Amino acid sequence: METKKISDKFNELFGEGGVLYTSPGRINLIGEHTDYNGGFVLPGAIDKAMYAEIKPNGTDKVRAYALDLNESSEFGLREEDKPQEGWAKYLFGVAREMIKKGKTIPGFDIVISGDVPLGAGMSSSAALESAVGFALNDQYNLGFSRKELALIGQATEHNYVGVKCGIMDQYASCLGKEGSLIRLDCRSLESEYVPFDPKGYQLVLLNTCVPHNLAVGGEYNKRRESCERVVAAIANNHPEVKLLRDTNLDQLKEVKAKVSEEDYIRAEFVIEEIQRLLDTCEALKKDDYETVGKKMYETHEGLSKKYTVSCPELDFLNDQAKKYGVTGSRVMGGGFGGCTINLVKDDKIDEFVKKATEAYEKEFNIKPKVYDVVIKNGARKL
Repeated sequence: METKKISDKFNELFGEGGVLYTSPGRINLIGEHTDYNGGFVLPGAIDKAMYAEIKPNGTDKVRAYALDLNESSEFGLREEDKPQEGWAKYLFGVAREMIKKGKTIPGFDIVISGDVPLGAGMSSSAALESAVGFALNDQYNLGFSRKELALIGQATEHNYVGVKCGIMDQYASCLGKEGSLIRLDCRSLESEYVPFDPKGYQLVLLNTCVPHNLAVGGEYNKRRESCERVVAAIANNHPEVKLLRDTNLDQLKEVKAKVSEEDYIRAEFVIEEIQRLLDTCEALKKDDYETVGKKMYETHEGLSKKYTVSCPELDFLNDQAKKYGVTGSRVMGGGFGGCTINLVKDDKIDEFVKKATEAYEKEFNIKPKVYDVVIKNGARKL
């Protein structure tokens, strides 16, 4: 990202003395739809990020400018001052969540920009929240930990944007570490770093350019409800079970006659996926990327056939990956569009990308976008 443009704009609008901060987008290698079931996820921060240049301005107002949209916004920091612009709600929400925790946030000037692709499932919104949160925390010496900043970003989504997201995106953005993925326990919020240094392989994302809207027909919520119904049925026999994370396939089989076939199959996927993630972590510790790839294909199959959150475009790209010898490939994110994440041997990348994009364009009349991603550090001052 060309940060000079951000600083030039900041100087033009607000004068000298701004300080630049950044926070990355993320990928999730494996562990999909496990978060709201109390399971694990395996995200990593990537080399595409949001940037914020900031300086206190001595007033009680925020003067903000979004470089990529060429839009400005000015607002106070009381609850009734919520700005109209969608992007400004993120800045306002982060500041408000900090104020609710008893901190004082004086007015500031800010310019934001970024190169996280929008709508591709790499969490540009979490990257923005984390960049702003990290910047305010540093500028005003607020003393929040990185974990607390992640929770502030999540609360911003819930309370000011209207998205009931899990914690994974903000967590990866705030706590990402170069050369590692984060095994995050979504029940306890404890995490550990798992080595990710795929020598001889690269991660490539292929964007179907089908916008993935998780609210489509309430499909996301329907999946959650399936899982909750199965948990309720199992808890009749095993009261200690509060989430699918707490159960196993044997206990699931006990209630097969008591739940719908659809609910059963969805719960089966989640229980299997939680185990797949743990197996993947063990493989990563041994540098066994062939096993990692196999688990990725199993996840795609499960998301497509059991959890039914894929779409023809994603399945097509997954088939292309198999055809051209890609080590691992799956839909990344909630599904219904977005990207496939592919673990590809260096010597197979060029052929795979060329052939798969050509075949996709011929089939669907859309040119898919291609992103190489590298695992990098989380939020920081530049």
